[in-house]
Amino acid sequence: MSLYHLYKIYLYFFIGILYSKNKHLNRILQKEGMVVAKVITITNQKGGVGKTTTAAALISLLSSRGYHVLGVDLDPQGSLSFSLGLDIDHCKTIYDLFKNSASIDEVIVSTEICDIIPSNIMLSAIELEFDLPNREFLLKRHLSMVANRYDYIIIDTPPALNILTVNAYVASDGLIIPMAPEILSLLGVSQLKETIQTVQDCYNSHLVVFGLLLNKFNPRLHLNREVYEMSGQLAKQLHTKVFQTTIRTGVAVAEAPAYGESVVTYAPRSNSAKDFQHLLDEMIELISES
Repeated sequence: MSLYHLYKIYLYFFIGILYSKNKHLNRILQKEGMVVAKVITITNQKGGVGKTTTAAALISLLSSRGYHVLGVDLDPQGSLSFSLGLDIDHCKTIYDLFKNSASIDEVIVSTEICDIIPSNIMLSAIELEFDLPNREFLLKRHLSMVANRYDYIIIDTPPALNILTVNAYVASDGLIIPMAPEILSLLGVSQLKETIQTVQDCYNSHLVVFGLLLNKFNPRLHLNREVYEMSGQLAKQLHTKVFQTTIRTGVAVAEAPAYGESVVTYAPRSNSAKDFQHLLDEMIELISES
């Protein structure tokens, strides 16, 4: 490496410390191959807690703020792909990527909002078909080929603790764990702890939990407030925090996927959309400090 290139590396490094939130600087660093995307997985083994809603909202908001975003749909139901307007039955998917029957560039679909690696029901066969050594690194290996093109990669996961979930954790810098304000949702989050610990010990020592997120939250209900308080104790066990932002429920959340949109583009003035704006502010601040 020449002295000129070494000088550039040191210069960008120190500037990066001072201006870690500067998107234009990140573009320069990415072109030089010195910055890769921050990979964030939205996860919970329990269904119906708003994982896909959260992933779609964060993707849309990051894109609207000028970030380059890749969404990765790891759920065989294809909910994220569908929610962002893709025809999941007539495109190449992450299943083709894992089977090496398509390259990552062939699988990525570009939309007005972001780039997406879609999924469909074929992915449900992964447990049987991908019984190979180091299969936990399948996703990480493929994403490493494009990570320098993006500022953020957002992964939506299935409601299960399986090899797909483990792949997401291995490839990620951090996790956001949405949960509903219900007692059973607390139980589901507590069961994630062992899987997260195993991945940290065996595959990805840098993995962190960015925070627990209360979805479908109604501050007027006693149970909701009670679960919020109890989730703080659970967050301590996961060495993390509960996001100060809670996401209020609303009709727009349920309607948006039918129009191929996230709630923040479908109903930007809704309470849920406003809450997701605050969540993104909190998330970016948290990441910049980590």
